[in-house]
Amino acid sequence: MSKSIYVGNLPWSATEEEVQGLFATHGKVLSVKLITDRETGRARGFGFVEMDDADAAAAIEALDNSSYGGRTLRVNEARPREPRGPRY
Repeated sequence: MSKSIYVGNLPWSATEEEVQGLFATHGKVLSVKLITDRETGRARGFGFVEMDDADAAAAIEALDNSSYGGRTLRVNEARPREPRGPRY
């Protein structure tokens, strides 16, 4: 089984390859998706990493509140997306 991990407070300069390298030290990374602004294409400073359950737990434990690129990372298990109301 795999687990999705939320990674927040990333430096805007971070790339998916760099984030994958950071998490790969704690296990096999299945995918990395950094979120970008729809209008500007700039990174929004957060993303999601998918890993196997056991590796994900180790990565969350090791990387939450750690320093990366001069920023303190927020790393935790991703929660399911809340349904949004209608857009008008």
